[in-house]
Amino acid sequence: MVGPSTTPAERDAARTRMKVGFVALVAGSGGLVAVRAGATPVQLVGAVVAGALVGGVLLWLILGVLGDLRPQ
Repeated sequence: MVGPSTTPAERDAARTRMKVGFVALVAGSGGLVAVRAGATPVQLVGAVVAGALVGGVLLWLILGVLGDLRPQ
């Protein structure tokens, strides 16, 4: 029988990169919307920070739902 091709450490690293990437995607989206709306540099930074916070909350919610769906 063939086992997994990645080690547990590699899987954990990949999960961490995916989580950081998800939060960065949401934060970057907030920044791009702010740029398109003509934001000042301070407003741009605020939009990116707010996007990162929203991305963190979304990630927390998604991981909570996925944890509930995981078989016991």
